[in-house]
Amino acid sequence: MKRLLLATGFSGALFGLGLAVSGMTDASKVLAFLDISGHWDPSLLFVLGGAVAVTAGATRLVLRRPAPLLDEAFHISSLRTIDPPLIFGAAIFGIGWGISGYCPGPGVALLASPSWETWAFLPAMLVGMAAHRVGRTLLSRERDNSGGAQRSPA
Repeated sequence: MKRLLLATGFSGALFGLGLAVSGMTDASKVLAFLDISGHWDPSLLFVLGGAVAVTAGATRLVLRRPAPLLDEAFHISSLRTIDPPLIFGAAIFGIGWGISGYCPGPGVALLASPSWETWAFLPAMLVGMAAHRVGRTLLSRERDNSGGAQRSPA
């Protein structure tokens, strides 16, 4: 368990450092990237491209192993469809990112140098996470009570 905590802490610190070095913790830079009709700043495309390249290569290498180093098995989702919760979640994520200039990773990384934006963003993010959990629980109960049948939208 101690090795898992150390690996998790190291991974989080490395991720936070990468966010800070790449400029992802600077809301004005992120908002300039999202502003494709104004003064667009495409520099974060290089961050995205680098992340995709490293992830694609590393994933291929890691999945050749029978199991991860600190767990008994890989936990890979079997879902292969795009459903309404995915679309709704992506929309809420994008709206929040566009309004604030932060997504969860950079928002948490801002704790290293907090400002008023940090103290506004993090509680809003936590409220959103709690609302998601409550909504998902209610939806699950509704499906259970209806015998697994999904209701069609009215």
